[in-house]
Amino acid sequence: MFIAVTGFGVSAHAAETPAPAPHNRAEAVKIIADLRKVVADDGIERLEKVRIGGIDQWVSIRGNDRRNPVLLMLHGGPGWVAMPTSWYFQRGWEEYFTVVQWDQRGAGKTYVANDPAQVAPTMTRERMIADSEEMVTWLRREFGKDKIFVMGQSWGSYLGLELAQRRPEWLHAYVGIGQLTNAPESERRGWAWTLQQAREDGNVAAVAELEALAPYAQGSTPVPLENLFKQRKWLNYYGGMVHNRRGGDAEAAAIKLSPEYTDKDVAGIWKGNDFSMQHLLGEVLTLDMSAVRELKVPLFLFEGRHDYNVSSELAAQWFETVKAPTKQLVWFEQSAHEVMIEEPGKTLLTLVHQVRPIAERARDGPR
Repeated sequence: MFIAVTGFGVSAHAAETPAPAPHNRAEAVKIIADLRKVVADDGIERLEKVRIGGIDQWVSIRGNDRRNPVLLMLHGGPGWVAMPTSWYFQRGWEEYFTVVQWDQRGAGKTYVANDPAQVAPTMTRERMIADSEEMVTWLRREFGKDKIFVMGQSWGSYLGLELAQRRPEWLHAYVGIGQLTNAPESERRGWAWTLQQAREDGNVAAVAELEALAPYAQGSTPVPLENLFKQRKWLNYYGGMVHNRRGGDAEAAAIKLSPEYTDKDVAGIWKGNDFSMQHLLGEVLTLDMSAVRELKVPLFLFEGRHDYNVSSELAAQWFETVKAPTKQLVWFEQSAHEVMIEEPGKTLLTLVHQVRPIAERARDGPR
């Protein structure tokens, strides 16, 4: 007879009845929601719409102590929302920060909440930057904070770097993950690396498809999205986005387990992702942010050693040239582009031991 040992005791019930398993999305989501429920005495757990840039935009706000420093995460993509996978990577952060996940204009729950035809004309880089400024302003007011932390991942690292330049007085520090620097050169290096992997693998189909894209990402003209997607298909296949995985399928599957998302929201994620990329991606990949030479706010870069989706090598080269009050580059040796998902433990430790002390020195947080 099978006997289940629970802690130091024995569960007789478990010996007779197999442990229940989720049979559908609703059951699985309830399990995750119950496990991650914020029950701390001074905790905060909010999921709500905020009026930003003239439209309703969704935020999740979670933390064990509302006095903690505020950390706003700017997701990648454009349109690749982080809120629906935050149940996996974020729970530890919430003990040390009030963590804000925001579905940007045209993405995730915010896409579903608005008429795409009305939002489409507003899908510009300047409007997205303005939205980010409004969101930081709202958070500072809502939580009575002079400054907050901003973390930008991939596309979000473009918005984050713009914020760090334009509003340094609002930030304790800026944290870039998969930092966008010289986007055209990053594209060229990603294509060249992927072609090399395909040749070494003897992948005739991949080599032919990649060679047909040459010359790739030349000049200032945006790469046609059709060509970009072909390059990314094979880059993902060879682990350039997620180290030792063939793309982001595991992350995409985890989205379906998000307690923040209804069935309608889940169905709309991919539409929002496509919508955002169509309006923003081509242009942003023509930018050279390595021209930024000075920041007036502390800078942290969290870079995956194997990131070829947005070249970590280029980010490291830029880091050496930029001046900041303090700066730190942290390498994640077992990661590519999705550092917080690939190495969540190291991400948490770095945030707690390296980033949060800046707020503590400013007397922001529990005393």
